[in-house]
This record gives sequence, structure tokens and C-alpha cells, in this order.
Amino acid sequence: MKKNNWRRRENHAQSNRRQIYNPRPYRIRNHWSHTERHEQEELPSSQNSDTSQTEYPSTSSGICQNSPVPELPGFYYDPEKNRYFRLLPGHNNCNPLTKESIQRKEIECQRLKLLEEEEKCVKKTSRSGLNSSIILRKRQLGLFSSLGYCRLIHELKVNCMQRRKIEIENPDSSVSGSNHFKLIAADTARERIFTVNDAEFGGCKYGIVDLSGLGKDSLTVEMYNNLYFTNRKVNSVCWASLSHPDSHVLLCLMGGAETLGCASLLPAYLFTNSDTGDQPGMLCSFRISTAWSCAWCLNPQADNCFSTGLTHRVFVTNAMTGHRQTFRTGSDVLAQQFAIQTPVLYNGCRSGEIFSIDIRQRSHKGQGWKAIRLFHDSAITSVNLLKTEQYLMAADMEGQIKLWDLRKLRCVKEYKGHHNEHAILPLHVNEEEGLLTAVGQDCYTRIWSLQDAHLLRTIPSPYPSSKDSIPSVVFSSRLGGSRGIPGLLMAVQQDLYYFSYKTDEPYCLRTKDMDHSTVLSD
Repeated sequence: MKKNNWRRRENHAQSNRRQIYNPRPYRIRNHWSHTERHEQEELPSSQNSDTSQTEYPSTSSGICQNSPVPELPGFYYDPEKNRYFRLLPGHNNCNPLTKESIQRKEIECQRLKLLEEEEKCVKKTSRSGLNSSIILRKRQLGLFSSLGYCRLIHELKVNCMQRRKIEIENPDSSVSGSNHFKLIAADTARERIFTVNDAEFGGCKYGIVDLSGLGKDSLTVEMYNNLYFTNRKVNSVCWASLSHPDSHVLLCLMGGAETLGCASLLPAYLFTNSDTGDQPGMLCSFRISTAWSCAWCLNPQADNCFSTGLTHRVFVTNAMTGHRQTFRTGSDVLAQQFAIQTPVLYNGCRSGEIFSIDIRQRSHKGQGWKAIRLFHDSAITSVNLLKTEQYLMAADMEGQIKLWDLRKLRCVKEYKGHHNEHAILPLHVNEEEGLLTAVGQDCYTRIWSLQDAHLLRTIPSPYPSSKDSIPSVVFSSRLGGSRGIPGLLMAVQQDLYYFSYKTDEPYCLRTKDMDHSTVLSD
């Protein structure tokens, strides 16, 4: 009798387990091993309560949720349809299902989830226990220094930024505003941004957006387009100060099979209805082979000079006289920036090498003119000198972002989370607020604390991720000029977005009133 009761209890337990989870596998039930069936029965009852905190689900566990089903080689389990599907190799098929398509679907689902959280104003702090009342209380108790308190307030502001769409007005009604943004570059005063757009009929066209219309109550900007366009790719853009600050824009255009590339200086007034300079703007073009990068020199000892990074060469050209210096390198130069205190040019190469050039040198034989040499494991995509010119920020195609101490020639900080595989993506350093901003190849905009390399915010793109929809951003505490508003400006597809960075915190001290050398102190 006891034996029969035991059997009834065992059969009842097995029936309950089958009710917990009973998938309909896709013609592969006989392929399951005894261990897989046992795991299938046990997993529902042994799930960890923290699984909901997983940021990105694995490609074998289903879309947008964790599923306790066994992994089967060559098959994919869809929790929505509660069945397995065979993974196809990717050839032409009426309904191909590949690992790549599954991954794209998961990435898109994760992006939509983050956008939904932002629309619902679900505020997430980057550090546990971080809120304004606790920070203020600890500050009043003397537990925070002025600089540490200010940094934490900036972190709160970053996490509270909300996306708003900007209305773009064009004085010329005949110009279509539906062209997609490829990149934007802000001038020194953050009053204007130069834009490169994909033209509807092919090639690229240029424009300047006036940010003076940005305000607390109005988000309207004016965009002035140039009548000229190019059918060649724009590799690099920077503002140039020839007749007055930010009087011109320097562009590097890729060459073709029959035509050489060129570096062009365009006067900024070409994009407005009036000439704002006392001296006439100079419009000129320098023929060169394909240039990957460019930079303008603001040091008085190299006045009116700009550099272009080419294949195995660096050109430093005087825009007024046309005199050119040539420095031969061992790799393509993908990123450049001039120092301001000295006429020194920093270069980042495809080989992963970073080196500096003192352009006052006369002898260019060999490579002995390389004053500073640093190395990454992959191609350098961006170099940024900090204001003290004692630190250099560099990013590469493996997604590594490193802060280098130029006095000790060693890496002192690494900023984790950036995503890049093969794109030339810029970094944006804002020392006044102590922030580092970068857009990854996955189309996410990430913001780090410059001081301790902590990832503060990950912002999804309003559009699905693709190589043609990588946002271009500008972050500033004065968008629109000295009386402008602070925040993040994002250009993606044909739209401009503004993320408000509120600075009305009465207890916050501005870091611009402090010594910039303390921003990176431990």
C-alpha cells in the first residue's frame, strides 16, 4: 500500500513538471539527451531572481527575454512561437533565419525597450544611492569636497536628460530638408554647426545651422545650405580661423579613380546672406591624394597652417602661401589634432601608433622627428588633447578609449563600453562638466565621467541601428553662444534632437571656475 502511494505521488510530481514547461520542439525530440531533459525540468524552479537585470540577452535564449530551454546546436528557440527553428546558413531562401538576423532582432528589441523607458521617464542612476538629497546632505556634513560634489551633481543631470526634437527652418523654401545628416561639427563658440548631408540625387551637400534660436521655451534653428555639392565622400571636417575666428571650414574630399582628392577651405559666409568679415573670405582648394583626416593650427608660430593625414604621409600646408612640408609615415594617418601652446601635431595611425610632430623642425629624413610615440592594439580613430596639453585621449577600432599621460608616456585611465569595429568615430571631451561623450558603431551614445571613467548614461538612437544611421553629436554647456543653453545635440537621419542638461541646481559649483588640472586628479 505504501509503495502504491509513493508511485502516485511521483506520477503527480511528474505531471506538475510537465505543466510548468512543455515546449513543442521542431522534429528533434529524439535528439535530446537525458541530461537535457533533466535540465529542462529543473530550470523553471531554479531561476535566479536577478535574471531580469541582464542588459543584453544571448542570441540562443530568445528575443527580449531569458528562456530556460536547452541550447541545441544548429537550432534557435523562439519563445513567442514556443518552438525550435533550424538556423540556415544565410543563402537565398524565402524565409532565411540566421544568427545575424536573430542578433539584429534582439538589438532592435533592446533599443525599443530603452526608448520606452526614456519616454516613461524611468530615471536610472549610474551609481547606487545617488540622488540629489543624499548628495546635498553629505555635502553639508562635509563628506564631499566641492569638486567631488559638483561631479556627482553633473552625473545626476546626465541621467535626467530628456530627448526633444528640434524644428529646422530653412530660409530658402526651395531647398529640401529631408537629406540625411552624415556628420556635424560645432565651432569654438558653439554658435553654429557645420553639417555634411547626403544629397537626394547622390553625393554630399553642406550647410550651417545657426543655434541662436535654441532657448528654454523654443527649440528652433535655421539651416543655411550652400548651392554647391560634391559627388565625392567627405572624410574629415574642421573649423579654420583664417581672417577671423572660425571664418572658414576645412574639408577633406576623397579622390576617385581619375581625379585626385582635395582639401578645400570654404568661407563660412557662403552659407549666409551677408558677408560678416571685414576681409574677403578666401575660397581655395589644394589637390592631394586621398586624405583621411585634417586639423587646423591655432598656434601663432604656425599661423594659417593646416595638416592633412594621408596614406603613409602627413602634409602641413600654409593656406596663404601654399608652402608645404611633408612627413613620411609608416601607416595611414586617420586622426589629427594640433596643440595650441606649441606648434606640435598629434597623429593617430591605422597601425595603432600615436606620434607627435614639431613642425618647426627642418630635417624630415627618417622618422627621428617623432617626439612622442604611443601604441594601441588597433587603428586609431580619434585623438583629443586636454586643455593642459599634458593628457591625450585616444580611441581605436577595437572600442578602446584610453587616457594617456604625455609626461610619463603611459595609460592612466580606460573608458569601457564603447563599441567600434571598423568606423572612424570621434570623441567629444567636455572638461568644464567633466564628461566624455562618444557614439559607437552600434548607434548608442555613451557618456562617461572624465575623472573616474565611470559610464554614466547610454542613450539609444531614435532610429534602428545601421551603418548609415550612426548619430553625430555635440555636447556643450553653451549651445547657441555665451548665453546659450546646455545640453547634447544629436543629428541622426534627417532630424536634430536636443537633450536638456539643466544647470539650475543652486548648490552646484561650476567646474569651469576650477583649475582644469584637478579634473583628472584622483
